[in-house]
Amino acid sequence: MQTIIIIVVLGLIILFKAIRIVREYERGVVFRLGRLLRAKGPGIFLLIPFIDRMVKVELRTVTMDVPPQDIITRDNVPVKVNAVVYFRVINPEDAVVKIENYIQATSQIAQTTLRNILGKSELDELLSERDKISQELQQVIDEQTDPWGVKVSVVEVKDVELPSTMQRAMARQAEAERERRAKVIHAEGELQASEKLSQAADVLSRNPASIQLRYLQTLNEISAEKNSTIIFPLPIDIFKAFMNKAEK
Repeated sequence: MQTIIIIVVLGLIILFKAIRIVREYERGVVFRLGRLLRAKGPGIFLLIPFIDRMVKVELRTVTMDVPPQDIITRDNVPVKVNAVVYFRVINPEDAVVKIENYIQATSQIAQTTLRNILGKSELDELLSERDKISQELQQVIDEQTDPWGVKVSVVEVKDVELPSTMQRAMARQAEAERERRAKVIHAEGELQASEKLSQAADVLSRNPASIQLRYLQTLNEISAEKNSTIIFPLPIDIFKAFMNKAEK
């Protein structure tokens, strides 16, 4: 009786080791006596106990933060940059056979590529052309991880940390640029106003009576302010007859 129980227990243990279940987002890479067979799954299947060995590989996208890297740009500005990498396994067999740890290897490749690519860029490009730099990073990293069966889909530069001295210099530059734009706008306004005044003067000079009406209108506006003293300009033509008589 005890022998039967032992045999049943051993059978259950062997059956338990033989049955494998692989989820939809996983694949099981099977080795038989050390030799690669193929990737199995998803579903349930049997292995030969003590002969077959299976390594599970996830196919879901992995989100990996690249630690901040100290970088000197092409224009000799020290910055600290970090990024995020999205990748997934598309060939489970290569991810197990051709690389020991594909996640760690992808992380190291991402850090090295980040330093190399950003080191060739100037600070203005790094701040204003992130999409272009991110696309270049994605292409370079993907080319290096492709032999491992890893597909890098997206690389995004997250934060660019500048030295405090550079931040103050950029703030002064931005302030100077705002002042320049304000002066240009003011000058353009003065130019337009002078053009309109010149046109108005041409119109008034064609009819002297319009000038007199304009004087009367101005006098009416000034008198409405209840001022005690009023300085009112008069055209020199009014005194021209008296001046000619005085000269004679």
